[in-house]
Amino acid sequence: MIDKDKKIKRSEKAILVGLIQQHQTDEQVAEYLDELEFLAETAGAITVKRYTQRRDKPDGRTFLGKGKLQEIKKYIDEHEVDILIFDDELTGSQILNIEKVLDKHVLDRSDLILDIFAERAQTAQARTQVELAQYQYILPRLRGMWTHLERQGGGIGTRGPGETEIETDRRIIRDKVSVLKKKLQKFDKQGQTQRKERGELIRVSLVGYTNVGKSTIMNLISKGDVFAENKLFATLDTTTRKVVFNRTPFLLSDTVGFIRKLPHHLVESFKSTLDETREADVLLHVVDLSHKNYEEQIGVVNETLKDLGASEKPTVIVFNKIDLYEQKAFDQWLEPEVKDNLMKELVKSWEKRLNGKCIFISAHEKRNIAELRDMLLVLVKDLYRERYPYKTVFYE
Repeated sequence: MIDKDKKIKRSEKAILVGLIQQHQTDEQVAEYLDELEFLAETAGAITVKRYTQRRDKPDGRTFLGKGKLQEIKKYIDEHEVDILIFDDELTGSQILNIEKVLDKHVLDRSDLILDIFAERAQTAQARTQVELAQYQYILPRLRGMWTHLERQGGGIGTRGPGETEIETDRRIIRDKVSVLKKKLQKFDKQGQTQRKERGELIRVSLVGYTNVGKSTIMNLISKGDVFAENKLFATLDTTTRKVVFNRTPFLLSDTVGFIRKLPHHLVESFKSTLDETREADVLLHVVDLSHKNYEEQIGVVNETLKDLGASEKPTVIVFNKIDLYEQKAFDQWLEPEVKDNLMKELVKSWEKRLNGKCIFISAHEKRNIAELRDMLLVLVKDLYRERYPYKTVFYE
């Protein structure tokens, strides 16, 4: 039976698998597997081993070559392993074929992310969005994965003449997808009404890669209490707060973090939640400066914003975690003056690239938070002047 609600059990032992394809280096794939390990840890699994294979393209039947599969099987036979997690999307038949060879449960990256979202969804809207994404993930894989879905639409007259069981299961899933989409349309209408009720206020949205500190920054700016945790996807539902700086009000929203290879269906399902980003007047793009691939993460976020139709909005890049960056990048014996000069050079370099539309902060140490607020206030006032030139109440 296919169980879309199967969860990774706490402390399951996992093997991670990645493919080194053309134009990729061993180091890049190692870094990708670092992120996959963080995802697995967030889901509750413990990574015990990693495997990579260099191939021009995945094997159509088993993703990996026979030799690599046998190597993995030998390790499984000699060690305690519960699950294999692949860093790429697998077809239903690939999952089934790998499970036949290794006799272990197999997840791909998309399924793992869906598992985390399902675990962290708190509201009815988030749960509906995740369930829709799960069914949309299963549907094209049904033939390869199929063993038999639980009968939920049974009864006389529910099967057409000559209809096979797999066709019935496809119909069951399509019916569920249709119902879930209608539920999301209702949530979307409620969200539109709420946004209209907020009136003429300027909207600012925090965006960024997952786990870069958006929720912490949200709390510092709004003096609110948004859930923040050092795990991926700590925030699924959009949180909006009214903020007032020097008698100038605006709305500040915190949204779900983006990630490399974010499942397409998940992006589609969460588009109603991400309407705050699409309808924002200005974006604060938060970046974890201490991450060794922070520039690649900037690119991932920019691509996702493009997919959402929000890439042309006024944007300020907020380089967060400068305290961690200094710890990692500078030798502890380096003179403070030398460190300051190196940081100034980095800041100048990015200010030149971004035409000054950036700021460097540490949310953890509350460094440069006052400067961030001042920059935000200027931006918001300018937008009010442009939009409502006769309503000086917004920007005096």
